[in-house]
Amino acid sequence: MSGTAARPGWVEIHAETFMPAHPGAGSHPRLRDLERLRADLPVSIHGVGLSPGSAGGIDADHLARLVDLARRLDPVLVSEHAAWCRTPAGWIDDLLPLPMTAGALRSLADNVCRIQDALKRPLLIENPSTYLPLAGEMDEPAFLTALVRQTGCGLLLDVNNIAVSAHNLGGDVRAWLAAMPLAAVAEIHIAGHAVEPDPEDPAAPALLIDDHGHPVADPVWDLLDQALAATGPVPVLLERDTDLPPWAVLIAEAARADLAIDRVRP
Repeated sequence: MSGTAARPGWVEIHAETFMPAHPGAGSHPRLRDLERLRADLPVSIHGVGLSPGSAGGIDADHLARLVDLARRLDPVLVSEHAAWCRTPAGWIDDLLPLPMTAGALRSLADNVCRIQDALKRPLLIENPSTYLPLAGEMDEPAFLTALVRQTGCGLLLDVNNIAVSAHNLGGDVRAWLAAMPLAAVAEIHIAGHAVEPDPEDPAAPALLIDDHGHPVADPVWDLLDQALAATGPVPVLLERDTDLPPWAVLIAEAARADLAIDRVRP
């Protein structure tokens, strides 16, 4: 995101947007455009459909297509989520959080190792947003710290997801962030969230929804500063998928993130 108002310093793509239909198929029609862009700007690949958290393993065809895309683009980073979206019955159009259990950790670690072996590079794993408490044996920071230790993967730290999860589960957001494996962070995401009041009880705490459709909230900017103070200058991506504002508004948010990065440069 670092760069100028007219030209970003790097770009991130969703892997599934540009992957071939199946292994060995012809390339995506827009891939040549992306390859030309890659000649001028660093590109990061962000997956949303590989389902690293699935207990039944990962889809071999999906992984092969991701490997092919990474081979073509030689991205600076490749990332996925500590979540699941696939069952034997099919694919679910959402990223669902995992129970923080030893069994879920084993499945995720096995899948992450398989992905890294196929890519021949470390994978970044992103912390998802959570809306309901799940039975577990540890908290998310301990879970992800163990994952990093067992697999050697990196962390894509989504500070908006921490804000959403901590609010919805009643956690201390700053302590949550401080307990994450921050030494493993190689990229940070920021985004906006929706505030959904309880329709049956207006006095109840509202639910925060990670919708990527609102400006970045002030508490999330504060978390970004806290994270960067620990990680040092790492790439920061502003996610905005819906209700897109004018370009100048997005650039202003990007510039604010750049200033946050600059404040921690040596």
